[in-house]
Amino acid sequence: MELFYMMVFGSLGAVVAALELSKSNKDRINTSTVFDSFKNNYLLVYSLMMAGDWLQGPYVYYLYTTYGFGKGEIGQLFIAGFGSSMLFGTIVGSLADKQGRKRACVTYCITYILSCITKHSPEYKVLMLGRVLGGIATSLLFSAFESWLVAEHNKRGFEQQWLSITFSKAIFLGNGLVAIVAGLFGNLLVDTFSLGPVAPFDAASCFLAIGMFIILTTWTENFGDSSESKDLLTQFKGAAVAIASDEKIALLGAIQSLFEGSMYTFVFLWTPALSPNDEEIPHGFIFATFMLASMLGSSVASRLLARGTTKVEAYMQVVFVISSASLLLPIVTNFLVEPSKVKGGSISFAGCIQLLGFCAFEACVGIFWPSVMKMRSQYIPEEARSTIMNFFRIPLNIFVCIVLYNVDAFPITVMFGMCSIFLAVACVLQRRLMVIADKTTKIEVYQMKDPETEPLAM
Repeated sequence: MELFYMMVFGSLGAVVAALELSKSNKDRINTSTVFDSFKNNYLLVYSLMMAGDWLQGPYVYYLYTTYGFGKGEIGQLFIAGFGSSMLFGTIVGSLADKQGRKRACVTYCITYILSCITKHSPEYKVLMLGRVLGGIATSLLFSAFESWLVAEHNKRGFEQQWLSITFSKAIFLGNGLVAIVAGLFGNLLVDTFSLGPVAPFDAASCFLAIGMFIILTTWTENFGDSSESKDLLTQFKGAAVAIASDEKIALLGAIQSLFEGSMYTFVFLWTPALSPNDEEIPHGFIFATFMLASMLGSSVASRLLARGTTKVEAYMQVVFVISSASLLLPIVTNFLVEPSKVKGGSISFAGCIQLLGFCAFEACVGIFWPSVMKMRSQYIPEEARSTIMNFFRIPLNIFVCIVLYNVDAFPITVMFGMCSIFLAVACVLQRRLMVIADKTTKIEVYQMKDPETEPLAM
């Protein structure tokens, strides 16, 4: 079975390499030297930020077990992280719009470094504080950096289409290549050099500190709505009104929550799905394989985004269908393939099929990120971008907290079925978003031709 893992990894690597090396002029967008410098600076910072995040991921649970905490206590720590992101995320998002996105990115670095420092303590309360800080940092990571990028891109007068290049490259590097390298580096620190499970967190702090230095010395500040008359409550109301009054924003938020909720649930489910009878599976190698599949997806997305003939709203419907079908595989194999009753051993035949399906899902994740970033840049108003993006994360965090709290209450097939249904609903909502966006575009074109004409009914 070791050969099977190598074949899957090698095949994905070959496809990614072929896609990247075979790009023609129509798959590339001609840009300026000034933009390339700006883009490379952002990609360097984003990669360092993601390295700080990915280094921690594989060792959080393991670290807690070495401190003697049980499954229930560890579950509470994880819930605290997602709960913190839900409670404080919107507040820090609004502060980013008002006080400055660069300042928010620096705050992310400081907050996450403090969270890493708490991992040196075996005290439960200190670790809980670390999870709360980590939750706040996560909200900033997935809102402040993107908000800064979009605002700075527009402020410098770069073409709108060039933004998709930065998005796709950021996912290819930050969520793909960096994740793989960080996993291998963490394994080197813990296993090869025997520095203990805290070592990856210390390394993460170093990467975050380097990234913070680059931000402080090379980035300029930009804001959403920085007017002194608007307090946080007014910003919340403004963001809520924007979501409620524009169906496109509301649909985009629902789509994002449904997909990311399924994605985070998958993170907790793939291990028991592939090893239901305690089969020995190479977790680190499988994780690297998933990240390679994500790189494949981001490479496909970069081609799709470079070609103006294919709309994001159109191809994302296909992506949601494929992702929904891929998470149905554990249910299908449960009915069609007789489950093994032997404890231990290597991965089963059903597990091999599921692994291929999970790689397809990760490829969809790789397409999703740059594509949803592109849609957010089109539909979310600049003055409340970070606030609205963190509003989107509220239902996501509620959903993940519920799943974590009830992870042992339902069979794993039920959980996968639920995720598959969510993704199917996301496909329907994506279809609705495309219809509304097309109708809005037609109205705008019609009004440009005849400005005195009354708007058509939606």
